[in-house]
Amino acid sequence: DRTFLMHLGGKISMQSKHPIRNRDDLSMVYTPGVARVCMAIAENPEDARRLTIKRNSVAVVTDGSAVLGLGNIGPKAALPVMEGKAALFKRFADIDAWPICLDTQDADEIVAIVKAIAPGFAGINLEDISAPRCFEIEARLREALDIPVFHDDQHGTAIVVLAALTNALRVVGKDIADVRVVMSGAGAAGTAILKLLLAAGVRNAVVADVHGVVHAKRDDIAGEGGGEALRWIAEHTNAEGVTGSLKEAVRGADVFIGVSAPNVLAAEDVAAMADRAVVFALANPDPEVDPSAAAETAAVVATGRSDYPNQINNVLVFPGVFRGLLDAQSRTVNTEMMLAAARALASVVSEDQLNANYIVPSVFHPEVSKVVAAAVRQAAQDSGEAPKPNGVAGAGAEEEPDGAAAEAFAAEAFEGRPVGGGGVIQR
Repeated sequence: DRTFLMHLGGKISMQSKHPIRNRDDLSMVYTPGVARVCMAIAENPEDARRLTIKRNSVAVVTDGSAVLGLGNIGPKAALPVMEGKAALFKRFADIDAWPICLDTQDADEIVAIVKAIAPGFAGINLEDISAPRCFEIEARLREALDIPVFHDDQHGTAIVVLAALTNALRVVGKDIADVRVVMSGAGAAGTAILKLLLAAGVRNAVVADVHGVVHAKRDDIAGEGGGEALRWIAEHTNAEGVTGSLKEAVRGADVFIGVSAPNVLAAEDVAAMADRAVVFALANPDPEVDPSAAAETAAVVATGRSDYPNQINNVLVFPGVFRGLLDAQSRTVNTEMMLAAARALASVVSEDQLNANYIVPSVFHPEVSKVVAAAVRQAAQDSGEAPKPNGVAGAGAEEEPDGAAAEAFAAEAFEGRPVGGGGVIQR
């Protein structure tokens, strides 16, 4: 089995950036030389970004509670997915990512563990943590840490969906402020997509879950035991007070976005949507409606699958987003950065390339990560969440200091301290 053979012994490894050929190399890579670098960081903790792998490291953290479409399979079974995520970080953005699989599903413990390991990383990528705990964990970590915390299942999906919708609306000639959007799914991904769409200008949105359309008077929302996430959705959507089922809500809608379950709509439901409708059926591997049937009447159809056009794939986003965050030395990730990432991703598809079957670029498009990273880096600086460029060596893997910059930094960091052979560095 070729897939199992590819996974034998794991898919990633660590290697040294410098050869250790002799005692002199050893004395600089490790003791005694490393002690001076430790003391430099002790005196100025920000130097860790320049002098250690922290500058280019992301922790991919999971508890194994919501892995792909497989459910709560635990941390060991989640490890192949986290390794794959780390491999994608390296392949598409040259980021060193480390799979961290936690043997606990207690929110307090997860927050405490991630806070404890955070000093060694420049970003945290939460992955495959079930709702609603993922909302609390992300919010608490963002509040506690001075590095960005990004839940890819929420925010990565939301960014790709917004980019795809931006281009789909270009294809059908509709404005995002005028369309009626109906969503299926009120979990982590659905809520994040909704929030980003509202921030991007959507004014008419209706959300449905397994119990039907979300509205303020629904028993499981209006009562004291109603979930906070559902209550937020009810308060910020469905201004017309729509009730009933998803099938009823989707009639006349311009856009359908599904992040829920297979086969919740049929071809006739798509036919009842508005002219030149857009359908994003993203449940994977089996979408909310058969893509071929939806394409009979919808103008644009997207899925989460690689065997249909317009695959909504998070790998289009998370490498570039983190490359931009790390290069900017951002302290957080905010809505402005996510909107910038979505606009950048959409812009990769040029006017002469754009059509109903090509609304997002290929995951192997060479410019995707670079364009997204540049947009996120700029947005981080513009929003005040990252230091302004100062001419000192950047944080990114592609921005290693040249010889002069490295020598200048070393002279400043180690002035007056012993170096190999007993000498001192003087300005």
